[in-house]
Amino acid sequence: MTPDTTITTPASAPDTSTQQSGQKTGYKRKNRKKKRMLVRGKVYIQATYNNTLISLVDSRGDVVAWSSAGHLGFKGPKKSTPYAASQVVRSLLTKIADVGLKEVDVFVKGVGSGRESAVRAFGAQSVNVLSITDMTPVPHNGCRPRRPRRV
Repeated sequence: MTPDTTITTPASAPDTSTQQSGQKTGYKRKNRKKKRMLVRGKVYIQATYNNTLISLVDSRGDVVAWSSAGHLGFKGPKKSTPYAASQVVRSLLTKIADVGLKEVDVFVKGVGSGRESAVRAFGAQSVNVLSITDMTPVPHNGCRPRRPRRV
């Protein structure tokens, strides 16, 4: 290409970079999440010895919101307390205040001290608890034992 050669754009492609007044005609689309209305959802509570994690899920299984005691700023052994679990529920419900949640099915997993207080906190926050299911894994026969030692 020689320096005096100019490249022209086809007439069918409009120039979106500048207009007569110098403003851009192209615009950036904002990435906005759709506001979902969720009347009934599933709540998964994982109460371990060290933390309490709560996830709210819609009917398809997509996570709408989640919260944990560590996320709220509790540190060390305070994360696994019943008070921390109730604060996690309160924080989760403030996140989804505009969703319109009325009733939930609760699935509890783990043996931590926050499991019962988290379920009670949902009832105290004007959310109707339809069912409570315990999903804590229980070993039934355990691992294969070691071979007997030969002397």
